[in-house]
Amino acid sequence: MYYLGIDLGGTNIAAAVTDEAGAILGRASIPTPRGGDVPAGVAGTMAEASRAAAEDAGLRLEEVGSVGIGSPGTIDPESGTILYWSNLDFQNVPLAALLQERLPMDVPIYMENDANAAALGEYAAGAGKGSQSMVAITLGTGVGGGAVLNGKLYTGFNYAGMEVGHFVLEQGGRLCTCGRRGCFEAYCSATALIKRTRELMEKNPKSLLWQLAEGDLAKVNGRLPFDAAALGDAVAGKVVDEYVEYLGSGVASLVNILQPEVFCIGGGLSNQGETLMAPVRYILNREDYARNNAHRTRLMRAQLGNDAGIIGAAMLPKFR
Repeated sequence: MYYLGIDLGGTNIAAAVTDEAGAILGRASIPTPRGGDVPAGVAGTMAEASRAAAEDAGLRLEEVGSVGIGSPGTIDPESGTILYWSNLDFQNVPLAALLQERLPMDVPIYMENDANAAALGEYAAGAGKGSQSMVAITLGTGVGGGAVLNGKLYTGFNYAGMEVGHFVLEQGGRLCTCGRRGCFEAYCSATALIKRTRELMEKNPKSLLWQLAEGDLAKVNGRLPFDAAALGDAVAGKVVDEYVEYLGSGVASLVNILQPEVFCIGGGLSNQGETLMAPVRYILNREDYARNNAHRTRLMRAQLGNDAGIIGAAMLPKFR
């Protein structure tokens, strides 16, 4: 059986055909439409990308047995509706039904939040493959997350579960975009790391960070403090050490709550590899409540990169 996964993004709509194991056989990507009737345009573009992905796989679209959609925003997977997505100003958009109208075959269509889909992708075909339970976090513009527990995707009774970016690490701490203070996301997203790096650069004009950023705060990215710290810059070292301590604390808290078999870290910052993972693993070993147990959570780096979401969307019917 072949599966079709669609990754709906604000910039592009990507589609891929996979086999039973989640291996991608063919893919396509088309810019996300913005003008006119946007929901209809998005559904039409999704159908077009689906046909192109099937063609790339050497198949007819009618040979696909199911369709899965990973979408940003608040999703009602039972009705296939985007309840709210600010990027395209979607409110109560029945996207699954709109897509079905534009497909040449009648197949089940599944929908899920994109962070949940990415977690499922890693569980099915990446870092968590073969495990019974996995928690995944993504360190990007925000901190996203998802969990597969006992082989089933966990979303909460209202489909809003696993908003891991918004539990509090530091009471009364930094203001988060959600309105709370001290959230995990306010300390451990790439956005937070960049903001903190700029703050310390402004207080330390002789830091090597300025040289690497070519004297321009706008050129600071999530990689810069790690690069400068590796070159011995004390200010960058402080930024990285602080970041890692917060990240390790957050990971340990999530592990203590759920004790998954695998804990997976993805997103752009995970590209630092063991420079990031090793100290976080050290903190987890220190703070894991089950540290003396024979069976321990394995901390791993995500393996699928940008394909996690589209593979997870394709695999949705297997893990519901």
